[in-house]
Amino acid sequence: MNVPYRQIRAVYTEETITVYQAYDPAIAVPAVAAQRFVAPFKRERMTWIKPSFLWMMYRCGYATKPGQAHVLAVDISRDGFAWALANASLSHHGGEEVRGKPVRVQWDPERDLHHNPLPHRSIQIGLSGEAVTRYADEWITAIRDVTPQVKAVHAALRAKRDVAALLPDERPYPLGAELAAVVRAS
Repeated sequence: MNVPYRQIRAVYTEETITVYQAYDPAIAVPAVAAQRFVAPFKRERMTWIKPSFLWMMYRCGYATKPGQAHVLAVDISRDGFAWALANASLSHHGGEEVRGKPVRVQWDPERDLHHNPLPHRSIQIGLSGEAVTRYADEWITAIRDVTPQVKAVHAALRAKRDVAALLPDERPYPLGAELAAVVRAS
């Protein structure tokens, strides 16, 4: 399969897209219970969302890294996701462009099941200021703790079993030409 160099791959429906975040139980458990981010979640800090399950597994070490013991699947509105991309700047651009935007985008090497880099990129989206407020108050439609699924994938990998049935069904996300240009998708 020939994957474009910069392509958003995600689980999505007509209305929502799933992004992942990993947190300490002190943030994750109340968020799942409230179905939104509540204290001690800090709106003042940049929060990074990732549509790629495997990139999240790389980042959190299959929920084994300190402060990342719970992996959350956060369903957000596609309208909110589009707003985030439209109001983004690439993180490798410096100066006023980055400082003037509430969303930062970076494209990092996608990862395989064993955290090895792949030849194509995966998007990471950093939300700050107005974007965090919109994310927390308007865009979220559901928050699920997928840590049991994460642990099952990790256990199957360690046992050298097939994990395909345990992985989310991510597919290329339809991105219009205007948004693709903003985030420099392939």
